[in-house]
Amino acid sequence: MRRLIFLTAAVLAVLSMPQAMGQTDSVRGDKAVSELMVALQTQHIKLWFAGRLSNWPLATYELNQIESGLQRAAKPGDQHAAQPAAKVQAVRSAVDSRDITAFTKAFGELTNGCNTCHRAEGKSFITIMVPTNSPFTDQLFVDQVAEGRALARSICSNCHVVSDQQTQKPELRFPTPSFPELARSPSFSADSIRELLMSGHRHLGPNQTMPNPRLAAHQIEEIVAYFETLRAEGSR
Repeated sequence: MRRLIFLTAAVLAVLSMPQAMGQTDSVRGDKAVSELMVALQTQHIKLWFAGRLSNWPLATYELNQIESGLQRAAKPGDQHAAQPAAKVQAVRSAVDSRDITAFTKAFGELTNGCNTCHRAEGKSFITIMVPTNSPFTDQLFVDQVAEGRALARSICSNCHVVSDQQTQKPELRFPTPSFPELARSPSFSADSIRELLMSGHRHLGPNQTMPNPRLAAHQIEEIVAYFETLRAEGSR
């Protein structure tokens, strides 16, 4: 009798295992999708501010993350997956052409597409919107390197060659080192450039007359970022 009871219990336990495992897999799957959607929402916010501030490299990076995430979230045979994919391509076209107006329109359509998908999946209580404020107070969405490059061309190129691609020679032909040469110098450091730009530029240049551009703190950091990029490019 005991043996019969034991065998019956064992059979019931074995029969219930697939159902229990299925429930566990379902819970794990729901959790994975939820975590993926949180990541997508983060990338959605960053994409918006990157595009609006013309930081196209960052916009491209975030858009790639979104596209990858949507592909992972899509279920096999899901007819709704094609809709956000088309919206992503419209945003990519705007980013590639660096068109803020087209980007704004395409981003709004992508956002609406997200909500359409949520409603189709029975998650109509989740509504995404175009961001109004960035929660990422520790990230600068302006393209700091591009800003530094433009700043260098506007105020430093009278005396310095500021990039290897510069075709126009400096107007003032003093024997000044180029920015790429300075960046490749063994003595180069971000702190030394930062200290120089914060100083009055005295005792530098021919006749010790190097002008002081009187840069704001954020402009100094943009120039530093540009120098660090030049150094990284020179070491590749």
